[in-house]
Order: sequence, then C-alpha cells, then structure tokens
Amino acid sequence: MSDTLPTRPVPRLGRSVSVVGLGCWQLGADWGEVSESDALAVLEAAADSGVTFFDTADVYGDGRSEQLIETFREAGNTDVLVATKIGRRADPFAAETYTEDNIRAWVDRSRRNLRMDRLDLVQLHCPPEAVFHDDRVFDVLDRLVEEGALAAYGVSVETADQALAAIARPHVATVQIILNLFRRKPLDRVLPAAAEAGVGIIARVPLASGLLSGRYTRTTEFAENDHRAFNRSGEAFDVGETFSGVDYETGLAAVDELRPAVPEGWTLPEAALAWIIDQPGVSTVIPGARNADQARRNAAAGRRGAPGAAFEDVARRVYDEKLRAAIHPRW
Repeated sequence: MSDTLPTRPVPRLGRSVSVVGLGCWQLGADWGEVSESDALAVLEAAADSGVTFFDTADVYGDGRSEQLIETFREAGNTDVLVATKIGRRADPFAAETYTEDNIRAWVDRSRRNLRMDRLDLVQLHCPPEAVFHDDRVFDVLDRLVEEGALAAYGVSVETADQALAAIARPHVATVQIILNLFRRKPLDRVLPAAAEAGVGIIARVPLASGLLSGRYTRTTEFAENDHRAFNRSGEAFDVGETFSGVDYETGLAAVDELRPAVPEGWTLPEAALAWIIDQPGVSTVIPGARNADQARRNAAAGRRGAPGAAFEDVARRVYDEKLRAAIHPRW
C-alpha cells in the first residue's frame, strides 16, 4: 500500500482497523450499475490509500460484492480485513429463519464466495428484534468461531437500543450502526457503552446516501435500480438506510445551512467523514464509492483531523432545529 491511514484497535476483534474503511454495497447492487473493472479499481484505490477494512454482505448483488472482493484478494491483496454480513437471504425475513442450519448455510456460502476457510468477521445483517434476545443464535456463532469457520462476529443494527443489546453480548466484537451528521443518537449512549466494553463501532451511511456529498439538488434523478429512487418511504427495507431516513427536501435544506460552516480548504464530505472519525468510540467509518477517485477522496478524509468546534456548533444546531424531532425517537 502506498499510503497509510491512522488505525484503531478493536479489543474484542483482536485487530486494528483503518479509521476509514470501504463500504462495498455499491459494488453489488442498489446504487445503479458499477462495472467489474470499475469495482476492482475502487477496491485497489482504497487499499492503495491505506484502507484495511472492507465491508460487504452476502445479499449485495446476490453475492457479487463478495465475489469481486475475492477476485481482488486472489491478485495478492490479502492484507485487508473483510467483514461480511448474513441473514437477509431468508424469505420471509423473520426471526424464525435464524436457525442453526440456515446460519451455517449462509456462512458457508460467504466462505465460498470469498474463498476464505475462515471469515474475518461475520455480522448479523440488521436482524429482526427477537434475534437480539435469542441466546440460541449467538450460541451458533460461538460454535462457528470455535470450529474455525469465522474469526469473530458482530451485529449490524438499525436502532440505538439494538446496538446496546448487542454490546451487552459477551462475544460480540463489533456493532455496525448508522452514524452521521444527520443521525447523532448513537453519540448519547451507544459509543460510550461500546468503548467501555471493547466493542468496535463501524459507522455506516456516513454521507446520508450522498446527501452530505453536497452534490444533489431538487432536480437530481436517480436510476430506477438505485435505492434512493425506490426506497424513499421504506418500500424495500428500513427507510433509515436511504438518506438516513431524512426527508429529501429537508436534507437538502440542512446541507445548505452546513455549507458555510465547512472549514476553509475542506469539502463538505471531508468534514462529514472527519466529524465521525473524531467521535470517541468510533473504530472505522465505511463510505462507499462508485469509482476510484471517490475511494481516494474518502480515504483522504481520514488524515484531515477534526473539522473543529465551529463546524460542530452549526451541525448540532441544524440537527436540533431541522432533524431531531423526526429522527431521534425513531432510531
């Protein structure tokens, strides 16, 4: 790797990770088309920029994202920690489908896609509420660790309460949660609890599905196969995954108020990513990228340092005035 990024240890994971990772949803599906060559260029650019953490899932493109990462690894790029997710292949998507047979089948499928005998990190993929309180599910994951099928496991969550339930589990290594300037609730209790327990925090949707890139307007059109077109009201999955659950028009207005507070010489997405990295308890932030240049710019934010108190003051005010009432109680 030609560049380095700061890293942070994750005690329960037993490894350190770069403060900026790479979210690989875009490389699979639901963000418009990304060619194989472009996807591999994204992976290469991220790794060359010092990224050591790739996050994917078995349902991203029905395994395409995992398979692309395997192709990248096959070329000799084996230093990156690969975190995948399981559980959303079930139909119907319900707590009853989290059986030992299904969990083992999902893990084995990811092992085949990634050509890894032992997966670095497997995360339950925003499971139904009952799963968080089902000892049998976590007993299966413990057995898979003992058997060597996975090195560690974590949980990807939708709500702060789910995160706290996962952190309380003694062998959960990481919790993945939406955290950004428009989704600040995890700062209250989740991050302190994770830090105390030695659980890693993986911050996803850091740019609010691109709202915090500052590139979108009221006339922006998204492709039909882009979740920002088909999931704005939660038609396909939790609406919080699309624009962080923020009403699109409200989000644009919030961005307009944030722009003047961005430090001189910075871009809005750099400030948004750096703000997350600056939060105590965050292990890594996983912005996605559809091209190599985006991947390099995202990684560069990990070397910026904090965006400063003046930016935080405006960001907090914008959240309190425009977003808190709709966002804070729900997630």
